[in-house]
Amino acid sequence: MNLPIYLDYQATTPVDPRVLEAMMPFFTNAFGNAASRNHSFGWSAEGAVQQAREDIASLIGASPKEIVFTSGSTEGINLAIKGVAEMYASKGKHIITSQAEHKAVLDTCKHLEKLGHPVTYLVPDSTGRISVEAVAEAMREDTVLVTVMWANNEVGTLNPIREIGALCHEKGVLFFTDGTQACGKVPVDVEADNVDLMCLSAHKIYGPKGVGCLYVRRRKPRVRLVAQIDGGGHERGMRSGTLNVPGIVGLGKACAICRDELDESMQRLGSLRDHLEARITSELDFVHLNGNKEHRLPGNSNLSFPYVEGESLLMGISDIAVSSGSACTSASLEPSHVLRSMQVGDDLAHSSIRFGIGRFTTKEEVDYAADKVIEAVRRLRAMSPLYEMAQEGIDLASVNWQAEH
Repeated sequence: MNLPIYLDYQATTPVDPRVLEAMMPFFTNAFGNAASRNHSFGWSAEGAVQQAREDIASLIGASPKEIVFTSGSTEGINLAIKGVAEMYASKGKHIITSQAEHKAVLDTCKHLEKLGHPVTYLVPDSTGRISVEAVAEAMREDTVLVTVMWANNEVGTLNPIREIGALCHEKGVLFFTDGTQACGKVPVDVEADNVDLMCLSAHKIYGPKGVGCLYVRRRKPRVRLVAQIDGGGHERGMRSGTLNVPGIVGLGKACAICRDELDESMQRLGSLRDHLEARITSELDFVHLNGNKEHRLPGNSNLSFPYVEGESLLMGISDIAVSSGSACTSASLEPSHVLRSMQVGDDLAHSSIRFGIGRFTTKEEVDYAADKVIEAVRRLRAMSPLYEMAQEGIDLASVNWQAEH
């Protein structure tokens, strides 16, 4: 076992050796531009890109013609949300999203608000889930787009995508889902799940960074977008720019592997995650699971350790790569907006750790991580008067901390 141990698979993944092998020729011998139609170099690049479209489409239940290549999910999100808002502005301007979305969705919606598009931000339940009822209630005559993520990147919660999509189709509203964390990890079928637009990114599924795609439905309904990048009319006019052929080949191969190994992968990651949680909760009291125990990604575990400061805990397990529930931005410790939207208290949010388990994680690494976490939490709690009070059954919320004068 090599240190440090990587348990941050929701942030990014290593490139699978099989993916790298598929990409290599397109950096050297087969270096053609997929838009060059006059010689074999271009044809070979175009053929490789077409194969990738088929592999991606096959993973998500789409047609290869519905795949638009992008530089990743952030670009896909911008193209989907802004492209729909601009194209359908005469029909209506109202957009529905959720407070637990990725910043790429929230910031894009904030940008559109400044341009006069009213946006409703739904509050998820305490497990991070958005209900169909909440979406239905927020619908208006002028609603043109609903954007709700498939799987949450922080807590792993899965939303009822199929039901939300069915509601949108019934109301004639377009439905976009950020599929970045779900594609290749749980079953995704854009037809059966009533999805009109969906983005995904190669680097979350053992492909290279800087490439992704947007699925754009072509029939029932045919979705039209206003391009956000002009020039040359590549990708059916939706996204101009020379295609990143090696990256696209890598994305296609990554999708093909995910499709072939999906069932086995879900089972393996789910059992490793359950093992990690069982080890930690059997040795420590006051451990809080953030997210939905039933509807969640197999490789995600977001746990809070009350009476411990998250940053201190991260320092205590410095040879394990994980994410903390508070981001160090501009020297202020802001709790995660996702945990905040789930009404998780600041104390729990600050002590939360996201463990991301992936394709190359071993049981030995999970056991090592569990041991280190248990040891660090015990050590930090031994110094905490609050933990001592909690053990004695004192309700800390009812304590009056003001000194009497």
